[in-house]
Amino acid sequence: MTITPHDEHFMAAAIRLSRWHLGRTSTNPSVGCLIVRDGVVVGRAVTAVGGRPHAEPQALAEAGALARGATAYVTLEPCSHHGKTPPCAEALIAYGVARVVISVTDPDPRVSGRGIGMLREAGIEVDAGVLEAEGRRSLAGYLTRQTKNRPYVTLKLAVSADGMIGRKGEGQVAITGPLARAQVHALRAETDAILVGIGTAIADDPELTVRLPGLEAQSPIRIVLDPSLALPLTSKLVETARKVPVIVVASEEVSLLQAEGLPPSALPGISPTRGEIGKARDPNSQDDSSSPATADIGRGASSQPISPPVGGEARAGEAGAIDPVDRSQRRTPGRAEGGDAPADAADMESRHAALEAAGVEIVYCNPYHPEILLPALATRGISSLLVEGGAKAARLFLEAGLVDRIQLYQAPVVIGEGGIESPLQATDIPSDFAHTGTQMFGGDRLDEYERGL
Repeated sequence: MTITPHDEHFMAAAIRLSRWHLGRTSTNPSVGCLIVRDGVVVGRAVTAVGGRPHAEPQALAEAGALARGATAYVTLEPCSHHGKTPPCAEALIAYGVARVVISVTDPDPRVSGRGIGMLREAGIEVDAGVLEAEGRRSLAGYLTRQTKNRPYVTLKLAVSADGMIGRKGEGQVAITGPLARAQVHALRAETDAILVGIGTAIADDPELTVRLPGLEAQSPIRIVLDPSLALPLTSKLVETARKVPVIVVASEEVSLLQAEGLPPSALPGISPTRGEIGKARDPNSQDDSSSPATADIGRGASSQPISPPVGGEARAGEAGAIDPVDRSQRRTPGRAEGGDAPADAADMESRHAALEAAGVEIVYCNPYHPEILLPALATRGISSLLVEGGAKAARLFLEAGLVDRIQLYQAPVVIGEGGIESPLQATDIPSDFAHTGTQMFGGDRLDEYERGL
């Protein structure tokens, strides 16, 4: 059957529906499903918070007997395997739908093509690839974790008219207006985790939560690159760690200074479901999304070690030396980014104990090798990561080739003397990014750029 404008209309509605639970479906993707009979929607659903039930059985149950002979519009290929729930393909067959329209086929090797095959063997007409680009965008986190074994990484930057992201020694500086800031909070609400460097955590003392009315419970896991455990106990991050999870990523070198009996930990279980940190994933809980990914961990990632930023995030006003040839940050003796160098085992044990007592999760995984950190996060179910804090953290992920989407806010504000230069301008976006749209929020302009999935 030829794809019609009606098909695209209903698929666009299913894609919009799928976004309702982004960041809230644990290791499963947020999928939208519509059941349409004679041009009327008789059932609709999105993957439930926590990942179950899946969208299809919920939409079918709402449609009831009206599902027989109807068309199902699904943003991701229906699953074909038994996990904690029966296959969605079986449910579509049992309800007697006549046709299934799919946006994106599932890269999970347990599903890929099998769901479509089951439906066709049952005599159901199947059309796939409808609004595929839009569907892939809505499923970007899931698809990246499946195919590249890492989260989908969004870099957000707010840049002043004179090319600055802040002012040295002044902590947070308002660059964008309230409309743009509300948009950033909405992005946080649909993201599994948010990351900043320790310099930004110290200089800005951010909370990194969602503060839009009604969405406060959707705050992402907060991650701080903190090689020497310098995060202050009085910081907003630490003070709220028992309400919204905080992970401090410390250097393995620091772990070696720990007293005997405190060996380096592997990255603990991290669930993108809010509040479930430190709980190891059940290896038997895999369902429609959690197969091992085998692809490389990022197009363009450097094979050379990435030198860690030193002397504090740029926002802290302590930028370290940059090599004039390759612009990578060089380690300077006796100083780790944003905090004092490790002193001795007793000092490290004291910092470790105090942070953990406050509810902070501490892991030892080189903070400045995202090619190692990101797959570790992916194995714990984190599918999307927002890099939001500091010029050096931004540069770290850009130079590693591990940014998938750039959100570049440009504001009419002028920072002037003492400004911290943005690591990226609209004129030097990497060539493998495509410009995907522009929006205005008051006087602030948002340009989005994406790499292909």
